[in-house]
Amino acid sequence: MTNRHLDRRGLLRTAAATGLAATGAAGLATPAAAAARSFRAGAATFRWFGTAGWRVDIGDRTVLVDPYLSRYSTGLFDGAMDPATPLSVATATVDAHVGRPETVLVTHSHWDHFNDVPHIAATTGARVLGTLTTYQLGLALGVPAGQLGPVKGGEVLDFGDYTVEVVASLHSRNAAYSVGIPGVRLTRPPRPATVADLPEGDTLAYLLSVRGGPAVFFMGASDFVARNVDGMRPDIAMVAMASATTTHEYVPRLLEALGKPPVVVPVHWDNFETPLVNPPTVAPADRERLDAMITTIRRVAPRTRVVLPDYLKPYTFA
Repeated sequence: MTNRHLDRRGLLRTAAATGLAATGAAGLATPAAAAARSFRAGAATFRWFGTAGWRVDIGDRTVLVDPYLSRYSTGLFDGAMDPATPLSVATATVDAHVGRPETVLVTHSHWDHFNDVPHIAATTGARVLGTLTTYQLGLALGVPAGQLGPVKGGEVLDFGDYTVEVVASLHSRNAAYSVGIPGVRLTRPPRPATVADLPEGDTLAYLLSVRGGPAVFFMGASDFVARNVDGMRPDIAMVAMASATTTHEYVPRLLEALGKPPVVVPVHWDNFETPLVNPPTVAPADRERLDAMITTIRRVAPRTRVVLPDYLKPYTFA
């Protein structure tokens, strides 16, 4: 990939003094509130956990999105995924990086999004928001019902310093026009033991709006319902890379629906079965897909800055 396609320093590390001019949605997380505005630099700090995972620090309050740090091998990136791979949690790594979150947003229940969430909930007391499947799997893995909040899409939740709009969304389609590990859990299942026991269970996206700070769109999979995001104007969009071309014009339609955000951060492009070491490891086929994605963003939205983050580095926006 050539430097004209991306900017690893477009996101500002907290130590940086210079800024990125970014405008977009108003502070409240409602699609109608789409007037361009500026926001206070340093209102929130972002750390990428790899895959679609994020830590967002808003003052002394922490929100996590799809926090997956255990990164064990299932054979996925070797072309021979074993769905019977036992679930495991790298507790020391997880505990070292998640802080003291009060809210965890889960887009869907596959292991590379949900695996570490029950441990985080148990050790920090964080509330977990996700689909009914996430709720039922959380119960099965020992998360108290009082920490689990099932959501469907359309909710706008006010947490004081930030709001969260829940968006009904879609999971990626593979080359066979299907979804890996499909299924939902409407009742509490037996305790999950393998990655096959964590089905997709429907998919959500989230618009997190920091009061006085940026409005950020988070995806955990590379598909969406255009009518559900049309009119949103996030300052930053964390956009999942597609692994197949089965979804028609995925990136162009998404960027148009979101109003061509000033900053797009591709996610879910790294090999998440390798250690959490910079620079992130990218499988050869995914490198080609990522390059094609960035090229498409630059073609469709030439004023949009494309940023590839490093793992765990603190970034902010000015």
